[in-house]
Amino acid sequence: MRNKPARKLQELLRLPPGERVDLSRYDARATPGAPDGKQAAQAAADRMGKQLARLQERLWAAATAGDHRRVLLVLQGMDTSGKGGTVKHVIGQLNPSGCRITAFKAPTEEEREHDFLWRVRRALPGPGEIGIFDRSHYEDVLIARVRHLARPAEIGSRYGLINDFERSLAEDGVALVKCFLHLSYDEQRRRLLRRLDRPDKHWKFAPGDIDERALWPAYQEAYELALERCAAPYAPWYLVPADRRWYRDWAISRLLLERLRDLDPRYPEADFDVADCRERLLKQT
Repeated sequence: MRNKPARKLQELLRLPPGERVDLSRYDARATPGAPDGKQAAQAAADRMGKQLARLQERLWAAATAGDHRRVLLVLQGMDTSGKGGTVKHVIGQLNPSGCRITAFKAPTEEEREHDFLWRVRRALPGPGEIGIFDRSHYEDVLIARVRHLARPAEIGSRYGLINDFERSLAEDGVALVKCFLHLSYDEQRRRLLRRLDRPDKHWKFAPGDIDERALWPAYQEAYELALERCAAPYAPWYLVPADRRWYRDWAISRLLLERLRDLDPRYPEADFDVADCRERLLKQT
């Protein structure tokens, strides 16, 4: 991947629909499209934060006049790839009243009584909102596949159900931004060791993280299948190299900004006589 600032980042990071995905071919430390260096990228991300906030306000304002469009950012990746960090550093720049953040954990007893998409539908953003999924419906073809939590035939059927679900979202005005945070095996080890070496990070570590890491090859295969089978023009996957945190934050900010610019939400026109209201207000003492 070469730096090509003139091109949309969507073009640089989008995985081609229908093509086989081999994650070993992608460098997790790459910085496609980024400004020159960490400091420049962080400064650019700060500027993008202001632009994102303005576009978020326009999206929210447009919804008050009946525009039902919204954005859904899906974050998937191995443990320590930075899903939570993305929420903190990228989404933290937006107005929280217009965001809906959902971190999907193991299904509850109630959720297991329904189909796997039931809890996802309940967490979708409303008109004018930006929704963020920290993990998502893809867990049901990832950990479910690796940990054998469902029959192979059932897991196999879920790819088609996910595609139908995402097509229905797109038709209903949901702009999907699906990001796979591509982390290397060595970098994950370094990040887990840092959590063990710092007492203030122990809460983020669980012994089970080591067991999950032992299943790395199976998870890579599960991700490759999901990225290949569930990429479509209306719901593409973007592979975001995640070994460099500063690049991850810059790239996801940029992808969101490009998507919001594509939507180009507009402030609604006043449905009242502005001049008359102004005159009445000036007459008040």
